[in-house]
Amino acid sequence: MARVFDVIEYRNEMVDEIVHRFPDDTSIGDFRIGSQVIVRDGQAAVFFRNGQALDVFKPGMHTITTANIPVLIDFFGKLFNDRTPFPAEVYFVSLKEFVNKKWGTPQPIIVRNKGVGLGIALLQGFGTYSYQVSDPQLFVTNIVGKQAIFRTSEIEDRVRTVLLSKLQDLLGETGANKNVLEVIALTEEIGAGVRAKAQDDFAALGLTLKSFYIGNLKPSDKSAQELRDMGMLDMNVYTQLQAADAMRDAANNPSGGAGLTAGIGAGMGIGNLMGQALQGGMQQPQQSQQSQQSQSTQNGESNGNGTPEVMTPAEAAAILRVSEEDVMTAINSGDLKAKKLGSAYRISKSALEDFLKS
Repeated sequence: MARVFDVIEYRNEMVDEIVHRFPDDTSIGDFRIGSQVIVRDGQAAVFFRNGQALDVFKPGMHTITTANIPVLIDFFGKLFNDRTPFPAEVYFVSLKEFVNKKWGTPQPIIVRNKGVGLGIALLQGFGTYSYQVSDPQLFVTNIVGKQAIFRTSEIEDRVRTVLLSKLQDLLGETGANKNVLEVIALTEEIGAGVRAKAQDDFAALGLTLKSFYIGNLKPSDKSAQELRDMGMLDMNVYTQLQAADAMRDAANNPSGGAGLTAGIGAGMGIGNLMGQALQGGMQQPQQSQQSQQSQSTQNGESNGNGTPEVMTPAEAAAILRVSEEDVMTAINSGDLKAKKLGSAYRISKSALEDFLKS
């Protein structure tokens, strides 16, 4: 038999609870006209019967009457007298702001990197957000259902999915006109944009997104192999990133020139791939290519396919896709043969081919 309650309240601070049903067991409470409903600060109380909302009480002490729960008249009509009990469910909803909730990118977000490198970049980020129940009746009806207790952890996966979707969308829009460094410098503006974009989705849940902060936004540290395994790179892009990884590892190699030479060979890939690089199969950026052709024409050294018969260290570095300093290191170590004329060096095409095949 259902218990009859003359006082309806939930005293818990609701630290990680958003909703708590009264009574909190499987029984249904019977309430009387004239019963007291005590709603504490930071709470709202939603009365339901048979899945239909009867009324929402705000903080304060309330007395149940047919006036403040008018829908009851439709259920009971003239059965109401001074103390007739009626069955109902009361859901206490926390209205406080749930703060310092964490978000992060489980996978890198692909963005354009206009005018820089390969033209794409991967960004990872993390930060905090906060939210609050703005429509207790809608939240209980659409999200909580008949659960006796509903905790923050039960909604936050869904909330984070919304936030990451809006963040990815906004980064895509921003990256269409700015490079990655410019995007990273706009973290406050991007955070405000995510808040604006997400409000309608939160409102549909009966929530308000109070804050969204980007604590850190940076390029991903995923390796070339990991990115290729994720299906994000074609072979040409993968090879170029391998070359960059090899040069980085060679720069950290204490053996100096020998390590550098091995890094260049491993990064560029020997055999057919090297032949393609020398024959112009791996396209240079248009501006660099025009500059090389112009200088080669002035020197009368072009062999007709864009690769000079005689090159400066800078031209050789452009073909190898490394820095001029890396080429000079290979020359000084004796791994790359070059002719010194005064204070300048010149490298023959055959010497460069021999170097790549060694």
